Amino acid sequence: MNQNPRIGHGYDIHRLQPGGKLIIGGVIVSTDQSPIAHSDGDVAIHALVDAILGALGKGDIGQMFPPSDPKWKNADSFIFLNAAMDEIKSAGYRIGNADITILLDRPRLAPFRDQIRQKLAPLLNCNLTDINIKFDTNENCDAVGFGQAIVAHAVLILLPGNP
Repeated sequence: MNQNPRIGHGYDIHRLQPGGKLIIGGVIVSTDQSPIAHSDGDVAIHALVDAILGALGKGDIGQMFPPSDPKWKNADSFIFLNAAMDEIKSAGYRIGNADITILLDRPRLAPFRDQIRQKLAPLLNCNLTDINIKFDTNENCDAVGFGQAIVAHAVLILLPGNP
């Protein structure tokens, strides 16, 4: 078993549509818009799963949960995160820390920061202080800036051992 720390980066983007629910890190942040997605479109969790799989050298979320498979239609992203966490445990690692950036112009997400961190910490088997989440806008520069899309980046480090 490799006992070196492992770093992973994840990315996700979804176009937005009026109505429905916008979920970030398992928290509903808007009922005025929703992602156009095969699953629930939680960009924060999708980026985290990609970061985990990348750190482990196990591809990406689309390989593990293909959008062409109807069983993942409207799936709760926690299913994906739980499977990725099982992969971490099987490999003999734990999350050292995670840093997530969400790009969205509206709604303003800062009021949801603590709620999202509190939702993710137990799922990631780590302390609240090991999860950072940042929000930014794209200043009317592209699809995100024009309110047509949402983007998430996640970076994390896996350390040897169990939580």
